[in-house]
Amino acid sequence: MGRPLLAVPLSFARKLRNTFPMTSQSFENNTATETELYIRFLEAHEAEVLVELIRESYGDTYDAEWVYQPEQIAHRISTNTLRSAIGHLADGTILGHMALMVEETTERVMHAGVAVVRDAARGHHVFEKLKRFAAQWATEAGYLGIFSEATSAHPYSQKANIALGAHETGFLLGWIPSTVSNNAAIDPDAHRQSVALFYLKLNNGDNRPMFVPKKHQTIVQSILETSGLHGEIVQAASEIKIPNESILFVEEKDDHNSAVIHVEIPGNDLAQVVNQIRIEQIDVKDRDAVYLDMPLQVPNTQIVLELQDPELPFSFAGIFPNRSRNGDVLRLQSFGLVDLHTADIVTASDHGKQMLDYVLNDLR
Repeated sequence: MGRPLLAVPLSFARKLRNTFPMTSQSFENNTATETELYIRFLEAHEAEVLVELIRESYGDTYDAEWVYQPEQIAHRISTNTLRSAIGHLADGTILGHMALMVEETTERVMHAGVAVVRDAARGHHVFEKLKRFAAQWATEAGYLGIFSEATSAHPYSQKANIALGAHETGFLLGWIPSTVSNNAAIDPDAHRQSVALFYLKLNNGDNRPMFVPKKHQTIVQSILETSGLHGEIVQAASEIKIPNESILFVEEKDDHNSAVIHVEIPGNDLAQVVNQIRIEQIDVKDRDAVYLDMPLQVPNTQIVLELQDPELPFSFAGIFPNRSRNGDVLRLQSFGLVDLHTADIVTASDHGKQMLDYVLNDLR
């Protein structure tokens, strides 16, 4: 287990006296001082703290319903599927939050998200310090790594991830719904926004085979080398027998107006089944996006995608290292009639630019 409480220096242009909740205006009315940021994990009975932070920054627009439900937050903390890190001053003033999440306690990689930094605390690396604290805990707890999505609308959160040692493994185009509005601002030009997918390696995983379709092997090899991951791209044996029927399930993400097709075993009917699901999700249910997850530890993935790629209207999004019990996941993406504003996407590293160029070229 990591340290439950950490104090780090934090300089501010204003003196902070108020306790949570407080407004940005009360923050600005104070005078300069030097103080410390304390970081710890929320306990289940403190769930309302997260709800109030989200409402202050996003109003009712945040794209995950559970962050508005104290009982759901408390349940996740109690069952160890949520580690909710907060940064606060000695007087209790809360400045920021970041969560580590797993869907099941058996997972080896955590998802970092629900990052909120109060407006008046911006510019003081609060997010970076929260994630460093969380990463230290996750490292000592034996997790292999942390994946997260950083907005591509600006480079700041991307730079914070890079400063911690994380690297880009893809770009999820159109991931953030147009309804999400930070600080509850009304944007007349609101549109879906893209995110850079980051992976922070914490501990060494097994040196595992990865059955990557030939088309994407060069970019995946670049991801492996940059991130220091223990994966090896190999060629599937020609005698592998492919089943006629694929094994998969669909995760409908109403709060994102999208869907994710999780493939466990690709079969000969993959293109037919996936295209039917895409039509249902985009044409019938009016989803903006459909993402397709393929298991890279299964040789069928390489064989089936190489044969059926022309029939699949999906393009490369990235990889999730160690994402599931089956190992690494290749994510592909497809869109309806939605403006992705790809010209507005920014990157924060040479590797990130290489990744984005590849993603956009494959999309075209």
